[in-house]
Order: sequence, then structure tokens, then C-alpha cells
Amino acid sequence: MAMVVEFDLVLEQMDVKTTFLYGKLDEVILMKQPKGFEVKGKEDYVYKLNKSLYGLKQSPRQWNRRFDEFMADIQFHRSHYDKCVYFKFPFKAEFVILLLYVDDILIASNSKSKLEKLKYELSKEFEMKDLGAAKRIFGKEIKRDRKRKLMYLSQELYLRKGLERFGMSNSKPVTTFMS
Repeated sequence: MAMVVEFDLVLEQMDVKTTFLYGKLDEVILMKQPKGFEVKGKEDYVYKLNKSLYGLKQSPRQWNRRFDEFMADIQFHRSHYDKCVYFKFPFKAEFVILLLYVDDILIASNSKSKLEKLKYELSKEFEMKDLGAAKRIFGKEIKRDRKRKLMYLSQELYLRKGLERFGMSNSKPVTTFMS
């Protein structure tokens, strides 16, 4: 079953490159010199990390904190109900909503100019890859009927992959009533 949205919406995706390298560390972290990169005569020395690094337990949290600070600086509000949702209502009839999932970003807006401004601000602060119009995100396929101003979200592909994974792709469907 697909969910239907009935208004004109600009929906685009972005990807943050080297996500966990943006985090700032709160504590002192020392690490051994990586194999192949030892300094001759100082093999017993260690490095003090100045920034977050992939593989550290702190990296995801520090990245999230860094992103949250940036969004607050550009006057976006963080949802109290879902900490990965940021929003801004610059004018009464306009809105911009950003959804963050680790390094994947989905931006929705009814104003193309406001969406482009946010993409520009994100690209100034972080190294980003602009993926353009969203076609699939978080396991959901996005289909649009622009003439009728409709958007469909479907998990069909996600469900088919799950059935294949568990050897159930030849199972027969059964109708389940919901109320």
C-alpha cells in the first residue's frame, strides 16, 4: 500500500562525504601510529587526535552534535519528536524540512529557492554530493504525478528483497484487513 501526498513539493537528496571526520572531540584520545606510517626512530610515539575519526565509538555522536550546531546556526529547529528532523518556516506559506540519517539527507520544501539556499549552505559547511530529485530513500521508492500534484511512497522493492533474502519470493499473498 502506498501513502499519497496532495501538494506540490520539491524533494531532493544529498549525501555528506567523510561524515565522521567533521566531529570535534571533547576528550583527549591517543592512538598508535598506523602500520606503514610509523615515524623512523619514534615508533613508540602516539598521535593525539584533534578531530573525530572513523572507527571511534564517539564519531557518530560527535558528527550529530556538529550537524545539530550548524543547523541551529542557520536558524533551523530540531524536532522534539524525532531528533533527525529539522525544519524552518521562513514565511507563513513556505517551509523547508530536512531529514538526516547518518550521512543521507532528504530535503522537502514547497519553495525551490529555499531548498537551493539550504543546499548551498550545507555545501559551504560540509563536503556534499548533490543527488538531485529523490527517487528512493530509506528503503522507500518515491513516485510522482506532477500534473495531479500527487506523490506515492512505496516499500514494494524493499519487501521483495526481504522475501528473496528469506527464500519466500514464491509465497502467495494473503489479504489482511486493517482497521
